[in-house]
Amino acid sequence: MSRPYYGYWIVAAAFVSQFVAMGIFSYVLGPFMMPMIEDLGWTRAEFTLSRSLGQFVMGATGFLIGAWVDRFGPRPLMLVGATIMAISLALHALVDEVWEWLVINGVVVTVGGALLGNLVVNVTLAKWFVERRGQAVAWAAMGVSAAGVIITPAVTLAIDVIGWRETWVVLGIAAALLVYPVAFVMRRTPEDHGLNPDGKTDDQVASGQAEMARADFDRSMTRQQALRTWVFYCLVFSFGLFSINIVVMLLQTVPYLTDSGFSRAEAAYAITVASIPAMLSKPVWGYFIDRLPAKPLAALGASGTGLALFAIVASVNSGSLFWIYAAYVLLGLGWGGMIPLQEVIWGAYFGRRYLGAVRSAALPFALLLGAAAPLLVSWYHDLTGTYTGALLVVAGLNVLSGLFVQLIPPPGTRRAEVATAIPGTDDEPTAVIEDGTLRG
Repeated sequence: MSRPYYGYWIVAAAFVSQFVAMGIFSYVLGPFMMPMIEDLGWTRAEFTLSRSLGQFVMGATGFLIGAWVDRFGPRPLMLVGATIMAISLALHALVDEVWEWLVINGVVVTVGGALLGNLVVNVTLAKWFVERRGQAVAWAAMGVSAAGVIITPAVTLAIDVIGWRETWVVLGIAAALLVYPVAFVMRRTPEDHGLNPDGKTDDQVASGQAEMARADFDRSMTRQQALRTWVFYCLVFSFGLFSINIVVMLLQTVPYLTDSGFSRAEAAYAITVASIPAMLSKPVWGYFIDRLPAKPLAALGASGTGLALFAIVASVNSGSLFWIYAAYVLLGLGWGGMIPLQEVIWGAYFGRRYLGAVRSAALPFALLLGAAAPLLVSWYHDLTGTYTGALLVVAGLNVLSGLFVQLIPPPGTRRAEVATAIPGTDDEPTAVIEDGTLRG
């Protein structure tokens, strides 16, 4: 009896790692905001500044570690990241000053999260899966949404029961217990262990059944080559605007809804309401991504999140908790496609061999686009006493990102770009990429 393909263990480990990394980086701050600023006398903008600073730190860290993932694999990075994450989370219990908060949460926790998060695990998944890349990334990304289902309400309850300082310590212990074991599961590439992408046997590869994986590898661009293509920057701009929504809403939902007269439990549950459809829809997104052109799907997902945010603002103004939750369900459906769509499109354009270096080059640009968004939203609230105008702008940017991604030329035009990016190469590509999907 043949053993299951080891790539599925990579998927499971990536699920857990993203559950911790994105749960800590994105889902816990909302419940902590009001208790911490009330206890420490900070403004919302001062609290939120750590997340904007974190965006810059994430971009810089990602730029450095991308090539390391290609060369050394994810395991050493994740072990270091787990150590940094566990220690820095516990140190939050000692925070009293804003500068301490910015250093520990904005810098140190962010570095730990970067070593555990999307870039490291999704680049690894892209090396283990080509034909089923969309589904593999989608199943692993369910860990991100599971964090919203579990971590946000659990942290809210813990803060109310044992206090915010003690809750940070509990999070540090939990992070270590979860991440250290899965880090040892991770491997760099299937070829390092005598395996082939997608679990293909050597006989299947010899008979030509792995042509898509071979073409994906052969067409891979280095970081320098990718940076000389203008489509690289189009993707950065589109996905940067797409991601603003989730950064803002994960941080601002709890204070936004409590300001509007709802309880902390009702506000925290809105994140759960969004996270459940985001989690459950990811395999559905992955299924269609592997079978349909990914570019129109990305446009649908980005525009959908913007329209959902418009609906959230309208529902909050109406005071109806039912319609607020209904709008958050729509938001979660859009979130569900965000990670798998981006990863598949990046892989389809630039191949898997140097994908860590390419994705890490894109990360600073994308994060810089969204770095100011959380701070500006909080600043707008501190100035006006309301979130409405700022959230409407964020919603509009999401719709714009959906329209813009549709204007990016089909990846089939990359033939000309490859010839430009690789001087002296006259060979025709062996496969054509159409609308984000590799066709042999």
